[in-house]
Amino acid sequence: MEKISEFTVRRLSNYYRILLDLEKRGIATVSSHRLAQLGGITSAQVRKDLSYFGNFGTRGLGYSVSELKAQIVQILGLDHKWNMALFGAGSLGHALFFHQGFRDDGFYFKHVFDVDAGKVGQKWHDVVITDQARAEETLRREPVQIAVVATPPDAAADVVELLVRSNIKGILNFAPTQLTVPDGVWLRNVNLAVALESLSFYLSM
Repeated sequence: MEKISEFTVRRLSNYYRILLDLEKRGIATVSSHRLAQLGGITSAQVRKDLSYFGNFGTRGLGYSVSELKAQIVQILGLDHKWNMALFGAGSLGHALFFHQGFRDDGFYFKHVFDVDAGKVGQKWHDVVITDQARAEETLRREPVQIAVVATPPDAAADVVELLVRSNIKGILNFAPTQLTVPDGVWLRNVNLAVALESLSFYLSM
């Protein structure tokens, strides 16, 4: 399979959510044209994105919503359970931990770490917040596939170094700072301030 771009993967995630909504509304089939309309792209782009992974749909009939959704679930790896570790038990970390959408898609927080002694020992659902100083030994004993970084920016680089040493291959970073990781580690940055600044730019035009 040729290398799939990050933009294609993001569109697949968007198709998945569109198909979920269509399925909930009892719609059995959808055309590439309608899928494109709902996704704000062209039907040619929809067909190209899906063609990387096989032949879907029937000419003149479109796609079965449930079948295409099931295929995309498999492509995106959402048919697996993914265990995660959260670094940072502040307000953002709290919101992320309790976000039901993660669990709906198969992403579960197994560990929460923080440096604040006042938070260590507290329990979120069935997860006890652990002192970050014990993170490496905890992750060796009970490994996870993904780590979510919700620390202050000046602490994020040390956390990422810890994660690399702990052989964590997937990192989702919410700290507004530039981070680097070695080859073989997948880092995704989510900067809420940048998103808001983009909106303010367009609103100010």
